[in-house]
Amino acid sequence: MRVELFFTAELFWVGDMNVHARISKEWRRRMIFMFCMIFGSGLWFLSDGYIAWPKEAKRHEVFAAMADELIAAGKATDAKDPLVVRTWERYAEENDLPTKVPKERTAGDLAGQRWPGWILFVGSLVFAAWVAWNHKRSVRADGDIITGASGEKVHLDTIVDMDRRKWADKGIAYAIYEVDGKRRRLTLDDHKFLGCEAIILEAEKRIAARAAAANPVAASTTDSTDAPAAQA
Repeated sequence: MRVELFFTAELFWVGDMNVHARISKEWRRRMIFMFCMIFGSGLWFLSDGYIAWPKEAKRHEVFAAMADELIAAGKATDAKDPLVVRTWERYAEENDLPTKVPKERTAGDLAGQRWPGWILFVGSLVFAAWVAWNHKRSVRADGDIITGASGEKVHLDTIVDMDRRKWADKGIAYAIYEVDGKRRRLTLDDHKFLGCEAIILEAEKRIAARAAAANPVAASTTDSTDAPAAQA
């Protein structure tokens, strides 16, 4: 029998374990938001380092010369004197400049904005490339074979346990499987690759079936215990 499961706009066919779990829309939205944050922060730093602060440094040169002149003439005591501030505000209004008293911006200050800006800018491009690369990855289940996001192939019947400790918070389960007597772990991230839950449920169903076959007495005892409860 073929069962159709609908997740948002994507369709997964489950029955013969023919599942193709691709990048989810939720994960994509989170990555876009993170990219915008990193990219925007980089532009902010670069804008200050190359545009806003150099302009302010030039305004400060004018302001400092104006303050020195008033102090030398004995009309002001320091650069914070109200007369110096009013003189600057009048000059700024006449020349269509910000009236706020400009701060001194040294070469070190500018470098302190430019370096983080370039790091964040380049980092955002690397991050965008990583997200694009992840969109080429997926988790598949064809028949009894699961192909993980990194290309590893695992037979469903080699899975001996399912670790769901991160399932409730992150939508991640780890399929514990055995190969050549060694236990390994396959990550099934349903938050990132929507559709992995169908694989997880099938694996758990097979684990339970093997456990019941290995201990039929316990299984029959459980069934007989459950029967009266069901009738009640």
